Amino acid sequence: MSFKNKANFKKIYTLSLLLFLYMSQGLPFGFQVTALPVYLRESGISLTIIGYSTSLALPWLLKALWAPLLDSFWSRRLGRRRTWIIPLQVLMIVSMLAAFYTSRLGLIPLLVNIFFMNLFAATQDISVDGLAVDILKEGDLGPGNTAQVAGYKLGMIISGGVLVWMSAIIQWNLLFLIMGVIAAIPLLLIILYKEGDGCKTVCAERIGLRDVVSIFTDSVKNPAFKWLLLFVGTYKSGEIIIDVMFKPFLIDAGIKSSEIGLWVGTYGMAASIAGSLAGGVLASKFNVYRALFTASIARLFPLIFIVFLTFGIPCKGYVIASTLFEHFFGGMLTTTLFAFMMWNSDKRIGATHYTILASVEVLGKMPGSFFSGVITEFAGYTDTFIAGTVISAAVIFILPLYKRSL
Repeated sequence: MSFKNKANFKKIYTLSLLLFLYMSQGLPFGFQVTALPVYLRESGISLTIIGYSTSLALPWLLKALWAPLLDSFWSRRLGRRRTWIIPLQVLMIVSMLAAFYTSRLGLIPLLVNIFFMNLFAATQDISVDGLAVDILKEGDLGPGNTAQVAGYKLGMIISGGVLVWMSAIIQWNLLFLIMGVIAAIPLLLIILYKEGDGCKTVCAERIGLRDVVSIFTDSVKNPAFKWLLLFVGTYKSGEIIIDVMFKPFLIDAGIKSSEIGLWVGTYGMAASIAGSLAGGVLASKFNVYRALFTASIARLFPLIFIVFLTFGIPCKGYVIASTLFEHFFGGMLTTTLFAFMMWNSDKRIGATHYTILASVEVLGKMPGSFFSGVITEFAGYTDTFIAGTVISAAVIFILPLYKRSL
């Protein structure tokens, strides 16, 4: 095999590894955000409780608290990132198999298992993000973050789309068994992966907790950092209100859960992957700031379309069209944002730096998702969706402030 072919093989294998690792992380989250609201609403659970159930994703918010540990403690024999990725992937699979057995015991055991799935996936995400920061060069940020977002969305398609659609013919608990089998694929890939290629210096360094804190503190002093944090924390604060309540809106409009799983969970996520590919092209062809600004503006149009749906009984064609547009431009925005975050991360503490930004991203979505049910029961679907669209438009003005302060 020639050097060029060998280099291409390594690049394809690395991108495939990232794709499947992020895919496995998307399985539990996809079930929570798409399948669980449908399951709870069909069970007669109130919109308020459905909104509160989003707190099961709390590990994704808090993971920055233990991220420095993953940057500081690791085995040289396994590698800086594989030390954590391998055991956490195993634990994720175990939690899925546990949910297969315990979900039949009632709602509480099901919610507990979903929480642990998120805990293991969120912790593993720290090291997977660190691995991506370590090995992706600036020219690879577009394809790398496409693999990240597309893989994550693919996992959400499987657990929140295809499997929900299959719930019409199989029992709900069997969904977790299928998820566990799928999550075994990246486990094999990471076991065979040789860590160190493309990041020999950074991956070989061992730094202490104090060094991690010191390096990050220095980065905070950058004048643009506050605007970076503000945008990352608010870019989807309005959109998430619409996303969480869109599935209950369809249920209340008389649309079947199997159709929601197919239209929103499958068609929508497929469109999101296409949008992620488009976002990767934007980030590769242009600088990441310009790509992010363009995607932020484009994201507003499908949100306006969704508001339009609330003025009458939504028909099949309009629901599918709005879903495709919203997920396409949402995927484009997410990919460009993650490339932007990775571009701003210090490789010496890649896992910690990127994780803190990612935690801020989750934190920004928490209030909207948590109180979405309360807001909607008070204001109704139309006014709630209008408010979410206005918020999404307002946050775009943060980006020029970031650029000006560089």
